[in-house]
Amino acid sequence: MNIITGSSTALITPFKNGKLDEQTFAKLIQRQIDNGINAVCPVGTTGESATLTYEEDKRCMEIAVEVCKGTATKVLAGAGSNSTAEAIQTAKTAQECGVDAIFSVSPYYNKPSQEGLYQHYKAIASAVPELPFMLYNVPGRTGVDIEAATVVRLFDELPNIYGIKEATGSLERTVELLSLRPELKVFSGDDAIDYPILANGGAGITSVTSNLIPDLKSELVRLALAGDFAGAKAINDKLYPLNKVMFCESNPIPIKAAMYIAGLIETLEYRLPLVAPSSENMKRIEEIMKNYEIKGL
Repeated sequence: MNIITGSSTALITPFKNGKLDEQTFAKLIQRQIDNGINAVCPVGTTGESATLTYEEDKRCMEIAVEVCKGTATKVLAGAGSNSTAEAIQTAKTAQECGVDAIFSVSPYYNKPSQEGLYQHYKAIASAVPELPFMLYNVPGRTGVDIEAATVVRLFDELPNIYGIKEATGSLERTVELLSLRPELKVFSGDDAIDYPILANGGAGITSVTSNLIPDLKSELVRLALAGDFAGAKAINDKLYPLNKVMFCESNPIPIKAAMYIAGLIETLEYRLPLVAPSSENMKRIEEIMKNYEIKGL
């Protein structure tokens, strides 16, 4: 399998008058390509996947594949649901669209046991055996943690499961996983700790902040994977205030606001129940953004 490593961006989904803004979405993906991002991730949780229709979900994948075709940037598409059957259907749709790989968030709300998580992921991975597959662990949003033993079990038994996006916020979890399976590809799912995870053997990142500054995020990863940890740490430290404010409210509320302020999206629209940030947080985001050069479209 041609597995994906390096820098990846958890793409926002732009809306205009309540509908998917296809033209802007394509431009945002091209901007990621132009700034050295190794993979784009459409229809993940940052892309408000929980409130997209099946048709919008598919169209986002199609656009990503179309724009990335013939470039070095790959498509790592979201294929997660709290319904195993729906996740399988989404994974099959992703495969039909021609994505390079998929990642699947753990089921939210259901709070399955570790055995339930194992069976869930086994069913999805087995439905698309030729498609490279990443687990996605974000217990703060889903209410369930994919424990290290379950990750190892899935990695050992399902040939196409090659890695995990770790958004527990725990460096110890990355150390634990890589001590058990050094060949597992661990991606940082928390912007603030990209450097520490990469320095501990991580294979890449899936970033929210790189929607805004893909040039700096791609360079951070490039330096870390080349062994220039001092250079990577310097970028990570520089980005800390920005990474922090991007989570002052639930993701993707702040990142969309930042992209609107920067002129990267024409309208500031979310799908309910998400709404725009408070006026106080909007000012915070705007003030912190003044410290960074935001490259335009």
